[in-house]
Amino acid sequence: MKFETVESKTVALPIDNIDTDQIIAARFLKTTSMEGLGDNLFLDWRKLPDGSLNPDFPLNKPAAKGAQILVTGDNFGCGSSREHAPWALKQYGFKAIISTSFADIFKGNALKNGLLPIVMPRDIHAELLKWSGIALKIDLASQTVTLAGGRTVEFPIDPFAKECLLEGIDELGYMLKQEPAIAAYEAQRAGSVNTLA
Repeated sequence: MKFETVESKTVALPIDNIDTDQIIAARFLKTTSMEGLGDNLFLDWRKLPDGSLNPDFPLNKPAAKGAQILVTGDNFGCGSSREHAPWALKQYGFKAIISTSFADIFKGNALKNGLLPIVMPRDIHAELLKWSGIALKIDLASQTVTLAGGRTVEFPIDPFAKECLLEGIDELGYMLKQEPAIAAYEAQRAGSVNTLA
């Protein structure tokens, strides 16, 4: 699925060093499918010991319903390398995560699965954490986030990852798109080998 623009309110989770076991607990890693993982996102925080929803957890508040942008604390996605973490975030409905930094493996897994990790300057990030529920527009093509009031902030992204997200493909899809060029090269190479023979 192509990633172009996202216009959504945010939900803020102002906790640093959220690791992948908190995002999706190890007991849910037996599956090889994304289906149902969103139901278990942050489950040990979202639910109380009796199984009821924790009304104090940010994602459980009525204002968070439908939010597609999660604003988190520093060093999001640290810990183990489980790909289930971005799967769970996507299945829950998030399309982008905003932080000041991401664990490298989580960031790579997120990009490969169509989830956009955005690194924001600390001053802007602090505002977004403070004002949970504000509307943002994320434009991947221009690598910008438009804040309330029209202020635009640029964010960095690896060019190859950006191309894959915009095209809605992974690395294999990218290679398959090169098939005509590869076939032309191989045909030319075969012709030159036959000429030399």
